Amino acid sequence: MIKYNKRKILNDPVYGFITVPYESVFDVIEHPFFQRLRRIKQLGLTHLVYPGALHTRFHHTLGAVHLMGIAVKELKDKGYEITEDEAEGVTLAILMHDIGHGPFSHALEHSIVSGVNHEDLSTLFMERLNQEFNGKLSTAIAIFNDEYPKRFLHQLVSSQLDLDRLDYLRRDSFFTGVSEGIVGSDRIIKMLHVVNDELAVESKGIYSIEKFIVARRIMYWQVYLHKTVLSAEYLLIYILKRAKELSKEGVSLFATPAFRTFLDRTVTLQDFENEPQLLNQFAELDDFDVLTSVKVWKNHSDVVLSKLSGFMIDRKLLKIKMYSEPVSVSKLDDLRTELAKQWNITKEESAYFVFTDSIANSAYNLKHDRINILFKNGEVKDITEAADTLSLSVLSKPVEKHFLCFPASLTNQL
Repeated sequence: MIKYNKRKILNDPVYGFITVPYESVFDVIEHPFFQRLRRIKQLGLTHLVYPGALHTRFHHTLGAVHLMGIAVKELKDKGYEITEDEAEGVTLAILMHDIGHGPFSHALEHSIVSGVNHEDLSTLFMERLNQEFNGKLSTAIAIFNDEYPKRFLHQLVSSQLDLDRLDYLRRDSFFTGVSEGIVGSDRIIKMLHVVNDELAVESKGIYSIEKFIVARRIMYWQVYLHKTVLSAEYLLIYILKRAKELSKEGVSLFATPAFRTFLDRTVTLQDFENEPQLLNQFAELDDFDVLTSVKVWKNHSDVVLSKLSGFMIDRKLLKIKMYSEPVSVSKLDDLRTELAKQWNITKEESAYFVFTDSIANSAYNLKHDRINILFKNGEVKDITEAADTLSLSVLSKPVEKHFLCFPASLTNQL
């Protein structure tokens, strides 16, 4: 009898042929909870700016698994003890690190649900899968939650130099065409060591780390926080805000069954923990549920929901202007008053089309896990102290920008 082969070979556009390293990894990939990631774009609405950015979270997690295999082998070859159970556990942890993402996750993390981040949901999905797989994911869950004795394994999954970031920078760069995001992931992994149970990079890899930090900074401002991407994401946030308000008022709204659950009520983490069926309903939710509903809402009788949805579907995005200081309350009030007059809507309704907020980003966070540089004499320094060609301490300071979104008809008012 021929045993069914679960150690598949996949053709990845970034790395070429990659393998599924463990049967347990194949079993998780085959599960409907994980297959859902095929229907969730990695970069949400970024394709409205970079048309090629249509890759999925499924792509990304498989790429991260591939990098994890290289990293584990590299560390084992250098004599660091990683048992086969730990190697499988850390691989499963990186495979499932994004399993809790919803559609347009970062834009809607606190709209579809209330105060529940994707890490919380990832843990809930892992625990449910662990029950189905008779405890085979216990090591992976402990590593993911930073509860495993070997902390460096958690750092491979989640830190300022984890395999998640090494894959998404390179992958997002590939699909957007923004070459500044390309990082030397192979070289960085080859330079990895473990010192005092923490990851460290050989000093000869310092320039690759500097490039990685700068690439991350550029990708945030040029891709992830691109002003037009922000406009699109906030437009979607306000669409959902209006839809939820109408739903609470009893207004009839089209929605797919999975989406209906999260429109009609405000779901919290405690709700997910107390009502197991909610996780199943969340697992049915993907990009198609949201976009199908928005497409139908374009023709809704509510003028606010209809206009917002039409702007999204037809890519008639709100204009956006960046500022170094917060937009004044009086300026915001004047613009809303003018729009209410132009469109014959109430001032309260105009607030859905004229709004302000702020964004902040730092390429390197000194308060979180440091990136350690290992020198030949055994000394370990933080990258900000070790770097000699670039002032990374400057890049560690958060940069905050304020923005104002408004319809094109108000351009002359600014």
